[in-house]
Amino acid sequence: MADIKKEFGVVGLGKMGGNLAMQALQKRMRVVGYTRSHASQNLLDAGLVEIDSPARFKDQFESPRAVFMYVPAGPIVNSVIDQLASHLEDGDIIVDGGNSYWGDSIRRHNKLRLEKGIHYVDLGTSGGIEGARHGACFMAGGEPEAIARIEPILNDLSVEGGYVHAGATGAGHFVKLVHNGIEFGMLQAIAEGMALLEHYHQNRSSIDIANTLNCWCHGSVIRSWLVELMHKAYSNQGGLASIPPYVEDTGEVNWLVNDALQMEVPTPVINQSVVQLFTSRDDQQNWARAIAMMRHGFGGHPYGHSEKIVKERHEGRVGSFLSSENP
Repeated sequence: MADIKKEFGVVGLGKMGGNLAMQALQKRMRVVGYTRSHASQNLLDAGLVEIDSPARFKDQFESPRAVFMYVPAGPIVNSVIDQLASHLEDGDIIVDGGNSYWGDSIRRHNKLRLEKGIHYVDLGTSGGIEGARHGACFMAGGEPEAIARIEPILNDLSVEGGYVHAGATGAGHFVKLVHNGIEFGMLQAIAEGMALLEHYHQNRSSIDIANTLNCWCHGSVIRSWLVELMHKAYSNQGGLASIPPYVEDTGEVNWLVNDALQMEVPTPVINQSVVQLFTSRDDQQNWARAIAMMRHGFGGHPYGHSEKIVKERHEGRVGSFLSSENP
């Protein structure tokens, strides 16, 4: 596979797919893209080859072709896979870079290999919009043959050390799901700390919260990108008060809570962090504003309620895996 060109297709040129495509183009990879709306002029100016149908990927590359999907989890994933599979060939690779449920990824892999001979790689992608644009963190699950084809691309698009072939099919999306659960726990801990700082500031004596956050970014045990995002958003917004205390989410960590229960693995912090998101939708809490700020910073998630995200959350999981099969 060493002579394989660093070229690939992308379905979905939004926040993640579009920024990864731009990074790849600037690193002189050849990228062919399809999206339901037209590609941005910036991508076209950078050299993106835009096609008007997924069927045209076959004509753009020699086998083994690699086509990445960056579309929301749910029925649309099956729809895109069906479109691609009807035109790709034995040995080609479909890479799902979205937050699909790992059990669904295993089923999709088995169906594609059995019926079409097509590889399916589940690629957990982290780092948010900034990571997609300048260096992401990738967690891949899939067969060695398929991984070998896309690994040079992933190494170039990730930050140093930010790529792992986590294991067989399903492992990529499973470790990304666990990652998201850990993220929820960290968000909740930082947010509760913010609520304590605000309470002291308002009820006892003034605290310079913005500079305290800045201090924590330099040498403290809790220094992290999330604390940096909290500091940036708090400073830019002039505090928490202007942020709606309603936290939306797309529902993936709910799957992890269910998996953990069925695996009989205790995850009390992650479980509680999910419950706390629910409480934000009925209460006025500063910790909810803090989580909203950080989520907006790393993923461009909206402030307040979003019908679009509610739809993603409800449609995201195609079906239960653990309830019907043992991994």
